[in-house]
Amino acid sequence: MPVHAPLAPASQLDVAGELLTLLRDTTTEPRPDTQLAALTLAVAADLPVLLWGEPGIGKTAALTQLAESLDLPLTTVIASVHEPSDFSGLPVVGDDPAEQGVPMAPPDWAVRLVRAGRGLLFLDELSTAPPAVQAALLRLVLERRIGALRLPPGVRIVAAANPRSSAADGWELSPPLANRFVHLQWTHDHEVVVRGLGGTWPRATFPELAPEKLRESVDFARRAVCGLLAARPKLVHQLPSGEARRGGAWPSPRSWETALCLIAFATAAGSSREVLSLLVRGAVGDGPGLELLASLDRMDLPDPEELLADPAGAVLPERGDLRQVVLEGVVEAVRARPERARWDAAWELLVKAVETGAPDLVVVPASTLAALRREDWDVPAAIEGLAGVVGLSRRADQAAERTAARVAVVSGKAGR
Repeated sequence: MPVHAPLAPASQLDVAGELLTLLRDTTTEPRPDTQLAALTLAVAADLPVLLWGEPGIGKTAALTQLAESLDLPLTTVIASVHEPSDFSGLPVVGDDPAEQGVPMAPPDWAVRLVRAGRGLLFLDELSTAPPAVQAALLRLVLERRIGALRLPPGVRIVAAANPRSSAADGWELSPPLANRFVHLQWTHDHEVVVRGLGGTWPRATFPELAPEKLRESVDFARRAVCGLLAARPKLVHQLPSGEARRGGAWPSPRSWETALCLIAFATAAGSSREVLSLLVRGAVGDGPGLELLASLDRMDLPDPEELLADPAGAVLPERGDLRQVVLEGVVEAVRARPERARWDAAWELLVKAVETGAPDLVVVPASTLAALRREDWDVPAAIEGLAGVVGLSRRADQAAERTAARVAVVSGKAGR
């Protein structure tokens, strides 16, 4: 039997390289991914994004895949291993400093980005950067300047950080730096990880903005933000009291402008409410963000006066909570201007709500509307369609009261 000589070391390295190539050979597929869609929308809006997540969760891999999908050169800068001068610029003494001054030379990675005219700048390990470096990053993140150099519009900025509890020698982000970012909590999805390790990852795609909706989207976003802040002026600026919360998303005029931009982009792109929720709360914080989302829901509701004018052609919201808000608004509109025709139209709307949705939603509005009846107003035939619903609700309430009373009696006897 012939004896084969072992491969030369160089050949073994070639085989190892071929194996590594096969391991890195992955593909992508269209797949719904809320956090990836939120990231790409913020990148499209040219807003700095900060991904928060535990070590090993896949933040760096997501940015690498995003850059490849968008065909953008990726430049990674580990913030924690740099000096402040690396971001503010290195002083270079010229021939006559007294006349020409001392220019601040940018680092090589910034020069490469300017020459390329486009790219994805990834600031990694942001939460392990000391305060002096964070201060130097302020101008880069907000004004996109490094020394005397300005990054071109085709460059997008994304950062990543670990929570202080899991960061090596971690620092809380300074409030001025934190308020410049859209904060996204990056988590792993079991199915995405399993399918990705099998060779197929979700594909990141730029959102498709509808050209005909651009102006309408801007108007909608401005009405939403300005309407909320006009009603809730204390939300304009709220610097959190705790150090940890100051390092996250909180409301300020700057972050409200960010939220406005995100709403406009999400509206023009037809993004889902889940994506918009992640972005808005990542800009101004959970509490103010949820208030803004609630006001957006109310903005989409039909005008009660339009419903009363044409109850037969009215279209009520599908969601139960929004439908109840609309019905209560209709009843309040009748209370504000009580007229027989408007009262009859309101009953017609309540009947339509029973026929197209959950009947229990009309119990309270029906009771309130009945109390608004004038003596000379005849009871409309439409009420007959609601009598069973209201009566059933009352019987259910009475049964619940009797049950509660019996439970109280039994409990009292058992306690003796």
